[in-house]
Order: sequence, then structure tokens, then C-alpha cells
Amino acid sequence: MTLLTQSEADQVAAAIAEVEVQTDAELVTVLAKQADNYHYIPTLWAALLALVSPGIFLLTPFWLDVSDLLILQLVTFIVFALLLRMPFVLRRIIPRSVKQWRAANMARRCFLENNLHHTKGDSGLLIFVAETEHYVEILADRGINNHVDAEAWQSIVGEFTTKLHDKQTLSGFLGAISQCGEMLIEHLPATHEKNELPNHLIIIE
Repeated sequence: MTLLTQSEADQVAAAIAEVEVQTDAELVTVLAKQADNYHYIPTLWAALLALVSPGIFLLTPFWLDVSDLLILQLVTFIVFALLLRMPFVLRRIIPRSVKQWRAANMARRCFLENNLHHTKGDSGLLIFVAETEHYVEILADRGINNHVDAEAWQSIVGEFTTKLHDKQTLSGFLGAISQCGEMLIEHLPATHEKNELPNHLIIIE
């Protein structure tokens, strides 16, 4: 799975600039390859399997002394810790709820780190995407939420998420920026020139 090319990122930046000319809102887009490395998950699974491994062998006809059981536990932990970290295995053992939680946390961190809560008129809006998790979220500051119901973004998020599953990330961004722009232009039309935040797509590898 690859992130957008520079040419595609430039198209996103151009779409943001086109919208911001017509609204007082400030748009920021973030594309993260993944929200977390999740290395703690295979470690936890490996520890659990190592913990129960002596009990499994005690049910067999083989006799093992305490030192043998300790070695067995260590080997079990190392083998499974390495095996479960393999990308194609790791993706399948991470609970969906954990992926959603980590991606949502990252979205909120990006909102704060990019100063979207410090714009003039509290009019910052973030379109956040975590590609590996197929996670999309739109976060708006109170200056926008006073005019646009937060639930209004959900249909845009749904469309973008579908495109993300189909590996149409660029199309998803351009569609989301356009639809968000329509609402922002309607409720927060431009009253002054501004460009407080960068228009370029922020990519987190």
C-alpha cells in the first residue's frame, strides 16, 4: 500500500487553495500510512501463549522438569513475538476496535499539532486519513460546529472510506474537499484574505 505521489499531493493542495479563497475556514489534510506500529499486540499475544505453554505440555505424556518448562516458555515467547510481527499476520490479529481507537487518537493529535484550534474565528477543519486502518475522520473547530452539525460530515466520511477501501485515495480527498468546501462556503463565506495554515497535504509515513 503506497501513499500519494507528489503530483497527486499537489492536486490536493490546489483543491484546498480553491476552497479557501471562498471561505473563512482553514482546511488541513493529513494522510498517515498507519496510526500505530501495534508492536505491543504481538508481544502481548506471545506472552500469553508462553504463559499457557507449560500447561499444554503437562497434558502430554512427555515429562519436563522446571528448567525445561522455563526454556519452553522463553522459546515460545520469542518464536511467536517474531512470527506475529510479520506484517501480513499482524494486520489480521489487531482488533478493529483497537485500529479505530488508535486512528481516532492520532486524528485528534494532528488537529492540535497543526494549530487548528488556534485559527481566527475558530474555523479550522481537518480531513484525516489513516490508510492502513481505512480510517477517515473530519474534525472541525467550534467556529464551524456552531454553523454545521457534526453529523453533516458523516456522509462525506462514508464516501471517502469506501474509496479508501477501493484504493482511490486521491479521488477520496478531492471529493471530500469539494463537499466540505460547499458547506463551508455556504455557512462561512470569505470575508477577508487569510492563509494561516499550510495548504499542502501533510503525509506521515
